[in-house]
Amino acid sequence: MDNVAVARRLFDALAVEDDAAVRALCAPRFSLHQNGGPAMDVALLLRFNRQVHAVVNEFRYEAVVCAATPSGFVEEHVVRGTLADGTPLQLFACVVGEIAAGQVVLVREYVDTAAAAPLLAALARR
Repeated sequence: MDNVAVARRLFDALAVEDDAAVRALCAPRFSLHQNGGPAMDVALLLRFNRQVHAVVNEFRYEAVVCAATPSGFVEEHVVRGTLADGTPLQLFACVVGEIAAGQVVLVREYVDTAAAAPLLAALARR
């Protein structure tokens, strides 16, 4: 499976909360950093993903542009959905991933923090 296919399968699995597929796609030493923050392992990523899905209706990735790199992929996408109070979510993200032996090892995700503010507020109220 090429690097773009691995990236697409990962984000597709996250979009539908398929924890088993996410675990299978991530290496045992998987690490994710959002905007340079502390590392998340797979278990923490799955917990965070469940929390996001709990506050965002119709969660989806749109306007996806993904390109392979020698060590992984770079993907741009827009996270869309609707928060419980009716606020539309439109969050632009750029994700840099590293892949080894067909599994995602490292993800560095960069998002527009101003656009993420309503999502973060909704998560804080949970």
